[in-house]
Amino acid sequence: MNNPNKQQQNKFGNWLKKSITARMLMIGFLTFVLLIPLFFIQDLIKERSHRQTQVINEINQQWGNEVLIYGPILKVPYKKFIEKIVTDKKTKQIHTETIEEIYDAYFFPEDLQINSNINPETKKRGIYTTAVYNSEISLLGVFTKPNFKDIEIDANSIIWDKAKIIIQSSNVKGVNTASLELNQTKHELTSTYNPQKNYNYYDIIFHTLETKQLHLNELQFEKPIHFNVNFDIKGSKQISFVPTGKQTKARITSNWQTANFFGEFLPYNGNKITENGFDAKWKILDINRPFSQHHLTSIPDLKEFAFGVNFMIPVDEYQKSDRSAKYGFLVIGLTFLIFFLIQTLSKINIHPFQYLMIGLALTMFYTLLISISEHSNFLKAYLIAGISVITLITLYSKSILKTLKFPIFIGVSLTALYSFIYVIIQLESYALLVGSIGLFLILATVMLISRKIDWDNG
Repeated sequence: MNNPNKQQQNKFGNWLKKSITARMLMIGFLTFVLLIPLFFIQDLIKERSHRQTQVINEINQQWGNEVLIYGPILKVPYKKFIEKIVTDKKTKQIHTETIEEIYDAYFFPEDLQINSNINPETKKRGIYTTAVYNSEISLLGVFTKPNFKDIEIDANSIIWDKAKIIIQSSNVKGVNTASLELNQTKHELTSTYNPQKNYNYYDIIFHTLETKQLHLNELQFEKPIHFNVNFDIKGSKQISFVPTGKQTKARITSNWQTANFFGEFLPYNGNKITENGFDAKWKILDINRPFSQHHLTSIPDLKEFAFGVNFMIPVDEYQKSDRSAKYGFLVIGLTFLIFFLIQTLSKINIHPFQYLMIGLALTMFYTLLISISEHSNFLKAYLIAGISVITLITLYSKSILKTLKFPIFIGVSLTALYSFIYVIIQLESYALLVGSIGLFLILATVMLISRKIDWDNG
């Protein structure tokens, strides 16, 4: 007797082999299953990228973090008298007391000239590389006599003998030497750390360098006070300055050829980058910035108005790998579609396990891409990974399809698909346009080929 269960299994197996609908459902299911390793690959890319950032930050922290110079600033204390109504506890009488409080006024220089020569070099730890530098910085300029009348402070309330010159910097760890001269008189700079807690690791925190109390004869302002500040400082990532002068002129030179200028103000000279490095110049007037030359109570936070140069080595392999992995669903879907059309038109049977092997080979492209790009550039990694996967799938499809023309067609199609995705990754402004046109042409081709399928047998 024939076993009814066995007959039903045979019918179901024949339906899976011959039914177009069954094959489509199977391919759709496998495509969604393969999204799982794709998600893990994207997580791996993010993890490796985070590791790269962590290692670079560790190197920079040991050498010296980015340099941001704010100053010099003239700090002049002054007295402020406040009348306060006080009630005597014993007599219960109410009377008025005058309380003396000390505040600080801060004045920016009339003229500021910044000159900086940067000597970058690369530091490597494992497979990660970052740029660090030694810099020689000079700040030249002039302080004129502060006009306390404009800020409604009586001249008798000014405490001139406690005035100081202060400079703020984001990096005091990297300072090798620092000197300050006022009218050719040398002053020692001492470091005072600002008590700032609960800040993010990546925030820029200013530390203060200040002189001792200035001599009264230096503050007579019969003539403008000329200052000369010199730094020899180690840093990383970037160097920037806050334009505190009523007129600020800056010049930064270096032999680094991949400079990226950033900030609120950009260099005015068009020939700043040459084969030997760069020579960038700025000129900023007080009318160009939204802050004044004097401030009361505290120094304002003006980091957002800084300008400078970024020396970080442009590393976008992980970003490109991530963008490439986002097209993984499209690559798997289109590859399965090619095999589906070949299977349907040629009547060649392809087992679901073989579809799964092809899909896993496609996902291996991204792990090869990530691992190779860490030791080489993205183009070489993309070529090696692409050629390896295309060769593997082409040879595997030859054993499945038993002919030569279909594997060649698959190899050519995958080459065109990976080339198309590489072009999209390189583009920025036109990525959406090129991608849309490419997908439209692919859809038109599939629609043209699918006309030959006999859907009545599905």
